[in-house]
Amino acid sequence: MTLTEMRYIVSLARERHFGRAAEKCHVSQPTLSVALKKVEERLGVLLFERSAAEVRLTPIGEEVARQSEKVLNEAQRVEEIAQRGKDPFTGPLRLGVIYTIGPYLLPRLVPALHQAVPHMHLYLQENFTHVLAESLKRGELDVIVVAQPFDEPGIVTQPVYDEPFRMLVPAAHPWAERKSVDAGELKGEELLVLGQGNCFRDQVVAACPRLTEPGGLERSYEGGSLETIRLMVASGTGVAVLPASAVEVAPPDPSLARVIPFKAPEPSRRIVLAWRVTFPRPQAIDAVRAAILQCPPPGVKVL
Repeated sequence: MTLTEMRYIVSLARERHFGRAAEKCHVSQPTLSVALKKVEERLGVLLFERSAAEVRLTPIGEEVARQSEKVLNEAQRVEEIAQRGKDPFTGPLRLGVIYTIGPYLLPRLVPALHQAVPHMHLYLQENFTHVLAESLKRGELDVIVVAQPFDEPGIVTQPVYDEPFRMLVPAAHPWAERKSVDAGELKGEELLVLGQGNCFRDQVVAACPRLTEPGGLERSYEGGSLETIRLMVASGTGVAVLPASAVEVAPPDPSLARVIPFKAPEPSRRIVLAWRVTFPRPQAIDAVRAAILQCPPPGVKVL
């Protein structure tokens, strides 16, 4: 079986749809379908159950897909090993960043990194932590920027900065003139939070323990992004807990919203770089970290 055929199997196993799998593999749907049919005929087993509604792996197909993914990862490892004899900055670096960091870090990181290593091009991806983690483990990304806790087998992490949280309240809110606020006071407020599955939502709840009590999030509303939540606060919809960079990179109009620090110990998150322990270009990781430390997002504490 060829590596190309294995890529087809793995892609269809992930997508469960011939059209999407073909698109991921950059081939036409008939090409992928015919190739997989030939693989099944050559192996003498059925890998996929096909119907008009869905594509489903057979039990033997599950095993073949898992083994194919292992082989593809090892094949990529061969390519990575070959890079060791070359300039570690020659090839592109595939960098992933979670949604709540990207808009505030990347506009500073990209120019700084380009100035330091102009011939190392960046491929950037913003996504949720669990999606970036899977892409990193599969070798589709080289390094990711995420928030702790983050613990994955075979992955190395290195802290880059701590980021305190800030309260953002409408200008007409009773807290608007306060110098600080206690995290325990959030229960009962009309709190704007990100949707389920976003790690920053979980960090906000963890930093404000009373939100985990019965009814703690009863008056909460969900926003799709930090910038959407900023606008909702400015319109008077409610209050929000945001990372410092999200409010300090472009401070709000004081006639619409006010930023309030938390009382000590202020809640915060630790941001780390994460990469595969086998990644052969540690110098590229060092360059990314140096660029972040040179031009960190506003409001953070570099480590």
